[in-house]
Amino acid sequence: MSLYDSLTQRGITLPPVATPAAAYVPFVQTGNLIFISGHIAKKDGKVWSGQLGTTMTTEEGKAAARSVAIDLLGTLHAALQATGRDLNGVKRIVKLMSLVNSSGDFTEQHLVTNGCSELIGELFGERGAHARSAFGVPQLPLGACVEIEMIVEV
Repeated sequence: MSLYDSLTQRGITLPPVATPAAAYVPFVQTGNLIFISGHIAKKDGKVWSGQLGTTMTTEEGKAAARSVAIDLLGTLHAALQATGRDLNGVKRIVKLMSLVNSSGDFTEQHLVTNGCSELIGELFGERGAHARSAFGVPQLPLGACVEIEMIVEV
């Protein structure tokens, strides 16, 4: 089954690449690796703000991380299209790095990040098994609850 068919079955539409909010580019390819810049969580087109352990639950954070996965895939799709390829040609999701806006006593950053990791795994199967880091931070740009970046092999 095509990865695009899997997205459609899940009711997922890939968004266009977001315009960077600062001095960086959305992705860089070097050799067979694509580095996708950090994407912050959005809900209804706006920054999904909040702090895990204070104003948000782990389940809400997990949903936010899933939304980030969809945005990351939209950017990956655009990066691949620029070279005449598509998501079906992804060889491997190599690594995710997740930053979770969280209180000092919140310890479930890994569970929040599962929202992204699980969707990637569902879509890519074995090619989606990735290395990962999940960090708790006291604040993120624009008050976002989660920011995730991704490295992909093509």
